[in-house]
Amino acid sequence: MKRMGLGSILVAGMMAGTIAGTPVFAGKADAANIDGAARLLVPHRAIYDLKLKNASDRSGIEGMFGRMVYEFTGDACTGFTTNFRLVTKIDTGEETRLSDQQTVTVEDLSARKFHFQTKSFTDQQLDRQVDGDATAVTGGAGTDMKVQLKSPNARDIDLPTGVFPTEHMVEVIDNAEKGTKFFQARVFDGSENGDQSLLTTTVIGKEQPPATDDPDAANAGAFSKAPFWPVTIAYFNDSKTGDPTPVYNMSFKLYPNGITRDLTMDYGDFALTGTLSKLELLDKKDCK
Repeated sequence: MKRMGLGSILVAGMMAGTIAGTPVFAGKADAANIDGAARLLVPHRAIYDLKLKNASDRSGIEGMFGRMVYEFTGDACTGFTTNFRLVTKIDTGEETRLSDQQTVTVEDLSARKFHFQTKSFTDQQLDRQVDGDATAVTGGAGTDMKVQLKSPNARDIDLPTGVFPTEHMVEVIDNAEKGTKFFQARVFDGSENGDQSLLTTTVIGKEQPPATDDPDAANAGAFSKAPFWPVTIAYFNDSKTGDPTPVYNMSFKLYPNGITRDLTMDYGDFALTGTLSKLELLDKKDCK
């Protein structure tokens, strides 16, 4: 397992979210549904305790645990800001490493603009910084994505039709509300080197109430007894051909307001679980 590979893949998998993606904002009705779902999103700060679920010998991991802090603020009119920090301690049997990933994104749904910055540290030493801006531009045959990467290497990149992370989340909620069980999309979140998007397949289960032995329902506060959708998203590299294997799979319980809990992140060679330990609702401004 590469030193940088684990940190990069963890950030990609956690942010909040192969197969050709379908255009998301294809019609006025769909756009209205997406806008409605976006207005339901609740600003919040969620803390998740992470632990290793399983790991193969090939992973080089004997133990792993950590904590993730996810802060989501803003509204559908002014845009959404995400502050995300993931700290994990990784035991390889030969050494123990501390990985610290810090990500800030700003997403304007109406203008289809996205700013991203990720700093990756290993044992408190900066390994990598990825910084850039992306814009979805409509015209001609569809929507193309223009990425202006500032670091690690300044360059302009053209990507195919796609959506940003909050767009994808509200699309998941919109499909769940409509009873759609399966859909595909191309997502750009600025992870890895910030120069590629991922193709996703989302499976949405039937809305259900929490079971009596639900592991972290009690920590969801006012939503502890609220129904949720079980969601699984598989992420694929765009460059793969044939019948590719997902880069990773994410499973979680999703509320209509965008809050998630009971996470499982499966990266093939190893898997992590994330249990919601604390949820704080933040001030929500009126969006007119």
